[in-house]
Amino acid sequence: MKVFICGGAGYIGSHLVHELSTLSQYEIIIIDNLSKGHVESIPAGITFENADICDKGALERVFTKHKPEAVMHFCASIAVGESVTDPLGYYENNVVGTIYLLQAMKKHNVKYFIFSSTAAIFGNPEETPIPDDSPTKPINPYGDTKLTVEKILAWTEDAHGIKYVCLRYFNACGAHESGKIGEDHDPETHLIPVILQVALGKREKIKIYGDKYDTKDGTCVRDYVHVTDLATAHIKALEYLVRENKSNKFNLGSGEGYTVKEVIEASRKITGHPIPEIIEEPRAGDPAILIAGSERAEKILGWKRKYNTIEDIVKTAWKYHQSHPNGYNNK
Repeated sequence: MKVFICGGAGYIGSHLVHELSTLSQYEIIIIDNLSKGHVESIPAGITFENADICDKGALERVFTKHKPEAVMHFCASIAVGESVTDPLGYYENNVVGTIYLLQAMKKHNVKYFIFSSTAAIFGNPEETPIPDDSPTKPINPYGDTKLTVEKILAWTEDAHGIKYVCLRYFNACGAHESGKIGEDHDPETHLIPVILQVALGKREKIKIYGDKYDTKDGTCVRDYVHVTDLATAHIKALEYLVRENKSNKFNLGSGEGYTVKEVIEASRKITGHPIPEIIEEPRAGDPAILIAGSERAEKILGWKRKYNTIEDIVKTAWKYHQSHPNGYNNK
């Protein structure tokens, strides 16, 4: 099966490529404009096309050339705070880009679509862990762009028969256990790599955005799922689509969360660094608690997590960041 991995040079996409490349039944074609991705993360022998999903001409070229049978989509802009200050840019990339991708799929009769969604579509959830069928009430443009795409997918299936799976997760984290690929954003906004930058001497202290939330220590609670576990879920989702030819939506979480302070403490333990902290004002659009249940994914997809504690996750991230203190471009 020929599979397009759109955003396959990015953080989650590169880990999916690594896992998918170990399975002989798939031929991988990476589509990435390298605005956030890194060519250094692409394994030898994997086909790479430098293309932007917002460029209809480029999409027509790569679809005509490779004739994929399935598409996995990881090309979204993902920073909550940035989405609040640049909503138009987020709707253009996350929504318009996906529409162009689906239009190309329709034209070239590609029937399977795996969408990287987010727990941010739930906003401030009514209960935690968040059930798969929880009401969707995003409180920031990022979450709303993802929910908009989920709605578009439902109508697209009705009209054109494209089957899809939406995988909703929040904090992807960690790195491949080899330490060869990991998280490298510029600027970096995700908690664990930012904490580890303090341990590497690249920051003086870690900023905690708000300590007055209604949580056990006043800091935000998030559900942390290892990036390799997420990659495995995407493969399970593709197998499900091919086997069942049925669309579905799944939460991918651990069912338990960690506060910002707990993640910092775990990082101190793993790195042996004191990691000084400072309290800042809360960020716009940040819910107090986001924890996802994953019972449906476990039951229907047969998904199981390999990395079950925050310490296990931080260990893999630390291995990557120690060997890549300046990211891919300057090891």
